Amino acid sequence: MTTTRWLTPEEQRAWRSYLAASWLLEDTVDRQLQQEAGMPHLYYSVLANLSDAPGHRMRMTDLAETLKITRSRLTYAVTRLERDGAVRREGCASDGRGSEAVLTDEGMALLERTAPGHVETVRASVFDHLTTEQVAQLEAICGQITRALQQDEERSACGGVPWRRRSTAT
Repeated sequence: MTTTRWLTPEEQRAWRSYLAASWLLEDTVDRQLQQEAGMPHLYYSVLANLSDAPGHRMRMTDLAETLKITRSRLTYAVTRLERDGAVRREGCASDGRGSEAVLTDEGMALLERTAPGHVETVRASVFDHLTTEQVAQLEAICGQITRALQQDEERSACGGVPWRRRSTAT
């Protein structure tokens, strides 16, 4: 019989503080993007990642991994962005099986119009409240958690990391 390792009072406070901050931050960013660009944060993230990629294109599987989402969720997002003319899909030249998401000129223009408001929202919501040392600590903490979760999921027999899952309810 295993004994539950309950959170200490300090851990409970930290966990609840993290949850409150992450939910409020995601809501704040999502509302700003919906108001200014009529798109959710995920769609903006697709455009931003494509804008940083060589040739403004990425394999769909690699994009899902970068965004830490399921392939089916990415497919839905890219389909919507395709319909709006911001992204197009092309076959993958390197292997012929996969497909790539490609940022269109319209998508780049949308991103360029939207980015200043998004960055200001992120800055005002997060970085204006932290010291330089706290920013470095935030990066280190989030990076450590991400690496640990990815390693745990990759060893897991119950579906693995999101971008490798075949189907999910998203």
